[in-house]
Amino acid sequence: MSEHKRLLDTATGPLISQEEPTLFEKSHPGRIGFSLPTCPVPEINPTSVIAGDLCRGEISELPEISENEIVRHFVRLSQKNYCIDTGFYPLGSCTMKYNPKINEEVAKISALATVHPLWPEKYLQPALAIQYQLQGLLSSLTGLENFTLQPNAGAHGEFVGIKIMKAYHDEKEKKGGPKKTKVIVPDSAHGTNPATCTMVGYEIVSVPTGPNGIVEVADIEKILSPEIAGIMMTNPNTCGLFETHIHEIAKLIHSVDGLFYMDGANFNAIVGITKPADLGVDIMHINLHKTFSTPHGGGGPGSGPVGVRSHLKKFLPTPLVIKEGSQYKLQKDLPESIGRVSGYYGNYSIHIRALAYMLSLGTIPNTEETYVKKMSTAAVLNANYIRHRLRPYFKIAFDSICMHEVILSDEIQEKFGIKTLNIAKRLMDYGYHPMTVYFPLIVHGAMMIEPTESETKETLDQFCDVMIEIAKECETNPKVVLEAPTRVNREKIDELRAQKQPRLRWLPTSI
Repeated sequence: MSEHKRLLDTATGPLISQEEPTLFEKSHPGRIGFSLPTCPVPEINPTSVIAGDLCRGEISELPEISENEIVRHFVRLSQKNYCIDTGFYPLGSCTMKYNPKINEEVAKISALATVHPLWPEKYLQPALAIQYQLQGLLSSLTGLENFTLQPNAGAHGEFVGIKIMKAYHDEKEKKGGPKKTKVIVPDSAHGTNPATCTMVGYEIVSVPTGPNGIVEVADIEKILSPEIAGIMMTNPNTCGLFETHIHEIAKLIHSVDGLFYMDGANFNAIVGITKPADLGVDIMHINLHKTFSTPHGGGGPGSGPVGVRSHLKKFLPTPLVIKEGSQYKLQKDLPESIGRVSGYYGNYSIHIRALAYMLSLGTIPNTEETYVKKMSTAAVLNANYIRHRLRPYFKIAFDSICMHEVILSDEIQEKFGIKTLNIAKRLMDYGYHPMTVYFPLIVHGAMMIEPTESETKETLDQFCDVMIEIAKECETNPKVVLEAPTRVNREKIDELRAQKQPRLRWLPTSI
């Protein structure tokens, strides 16, 4: 059976995966799945070392189950989990690319994995060397002279970057400069952008996305004022397009002594092709878990290094990893620093993985071109291939050459009573994780798809075949789409009824 036919049959064949009982449901009195040695420490009364009101008393009603049954239970549960190692993630603006296993092998090397951050610097030399080299490569790719690796996520990096912007303007204000109170944020921005600015104390000035999916220079000119502290712009933007007016916009922001902050969430589309500093960027964060293939999803672990131009170095969080002669050191004497923002020096094991990935890409033989550039061009090619294949069946929100992702609309399918949410759920019947839905908000019924460079043409074709099949179902058999998903482990909830239910407030019970 061809892979194409297997995928299309998935949505109509029998439900293979059944619901897994809990361990309590599988429990049988007297069965044991463990063997513990005799405890060498004398038993003590817990209340002698812990206040009585903090003790739970006896633990009871634990499941009784054999070892092989508990192993099978957790293996079956793991097989129900959709992950990048089992299938294609079409999620847009997330860059859920494959995590090469060489990254994990390097991170597990004992000499690297057992390093403790409280050791004296002379024993931390290999670890600091890794971080220093990573900082240097990030500087080379962005054109920004200085980096901190402390931020533990992209949003954390945003916070650090805008804090640096605030520190810069506070210093200027103390010397008689104007008070800066506002930051410009496009209406298509990631939700963390305006939230970050608000947390730092800035007022948000929203700028609309133009009809072609990019910010227009004239719209920036209308809202420019001496109060503008800077702009926070994602490039390529959330519409999957390159901001072609970025040079002019940067000049306008700099004309009022503002700083240009670039959200580097979508750096995967341009790394190795253009340097943000050459575009006029002053500050940016990079999501290592997106562009440089470290684990992503489930809340972490992440890493969002922040790069700045040289005149902003003094505001970076301390300590900074520097090199003096042949020795790597932690620089702490930055009196104007915004202060430490992370325990120790950031997510060190993630830094190892990112560096391993960057070094493994290497240089193309007989050229000076690195495979980092090939990575980005492949990501752009894949997104445009999907755009081309799906154009006859779905409305393309901005039907021009895109960058890393393409955005569809449910405009055509709405004629048959089908909406984006229905399409996403029908996709689950075919064994796929849904794409990003209803984002960006400026696109009606948005479906955002980002294939990354990791996926082969065969994988993209299989996904497109399924999307095309669903588009045909919307027209010829809308009922099957409206009832989806039906081939998953849980029944579909009654969404209309759920929307009418009063929200329940969760109240904690006693521990």
